[in-house]
Amino acid sequence: MAASSSLQLNVRALRPLSETYRFLSTRSFRPSVVRCSAAAASSPSKRSYSITLLPGDGIGPEVTAIAKNVLVLAGSLEGIKFDFREMLLGGAALDETGVPLPDETLAVAKQSDAILLGAIGGYKWDKFEKHLKPETGLLQIREGLKVFANLRPAIVFPQLVDASALKREIVEGVDLMVVRELTGGIYFGKPRGFGSDENGEETGFNTEIYAAYEVDRIARFAFEIARKRRGKLCSVDKANVLEASMFWRKRVQTMALEYPDVELSHMYVDNASMQLVRYPKQFDTILTNNIFGDILSDEASMITGSIGMLPSASLGDSGPGLFEPIHGSAPDIAGQDKANPCATVLSAAMLLKYGLGEDDAAERIENAVLDTLNRGFRTADIHSDGTKLVGCKQMGEEIMKSVESQVPAAV
Repeated sequence: MAASSSLQLNVRALRPLSETYRFLSTRSFRPSVVRCSAAAASSPSKRSYSITLLPGDGIGPEVTAIAKNVLVLAGSLEGIKFDFREMLLGGAALDETGVPLPDETLAVAKQSDAILLGAIGGYKWDKFEKHLKPETGLLQIREGLKVFANLRPAIVFPQLVDASALKREIVEGVDLMVVRELTGGIYFGKPRGFGSDENGEETGFNTEIYAAYEVDRIARFAFEIARKRRGKLCSVDKANVLEASMFWRKRVQTMALEYPDVELSHMYVDNASMQLVRYPKQFDTILTNNIFGDILSDEASMITGSIGMLPSASLGDSGPGLFEPIHGSAPDIAGQDKANPCATVLSAAMLLKYGLGEDDAAERIENAVLDTLNRGFRTADIHSDGTKLVGCKQMGEEIMKSVESQVPAAV
């Protein structure tokens, strides 16, 4: 598909999933909105894909290994083959090569059909200079892949309602999508750095800046998502204080004229953070900038009970997408078989559906996670009375059993 300023869309018919897991159902957006290279360039008969694996740091290698096994099994049952290349990113890359993103890693990632990332970072590298921090590698690969739209669903699974820190009546039925602009704003704006003011005081400064095309393309993306969901879009900014937000709001309002079927609202970020806790069910699709999206999507994830359950997708208008769990590297439990692999497994499902257009294999994985939860298996982060506490490896094994059994997920 040729890229254009209007982000020409290529939306295909959706296949309904279990009613208990709807973020990829007809209520939600099935992102062929921004097609990745494999989905755009491959014919329907292509059944072989190259996947770059970036296990990263901490629990990353543990959960990525499980997601890889699930991908291989689901793919084999659907007639799909994968060619995996494991590359270095983050702290692991720093230890091996001295940089958080080696040139070879980025080159291999660009040539693949999709990228599956585990997690990066850890205490070991906290005191490194900024350009040598693991997180810098993550920002660099996002920029290198030109993935500008980050999708973070926050769904309260019926099986995990009581795992949320909020009351059942507040969280039951929550199903929202945060659309975060990923490659602009204060994380990338210039000028930035350190200096001193007129009084000789040391200063640190960053620039929050957006060009019109950056706002327009992410706004269009979010409107399309909202159109495929419940037709409600809330744009979050700080337009009462920040000029960059005033500009953001103006561009979003202009884009809204092309989507009369989508109900647009605006909310200041401080109020939005409060409303997510007070009444999260008021939200359907949330559009916001890089820094606000970073914060609000993590807040939304905890409404669901555990950050260990939620995947994400980062997409651009060409090239492969980057798929990763939203949790961190959790170095305090790394290597102890305590991690929850579900978010990475579900990221693999998003990779299949969003990046490769392989709906059947994706649905098989999504339903397998639900079936595993229905059978009562839980890692420590989602464990409760009456459920079976298992480690990372056994949780992966149980998901594999469900993938192979094709048992339909049930509430």
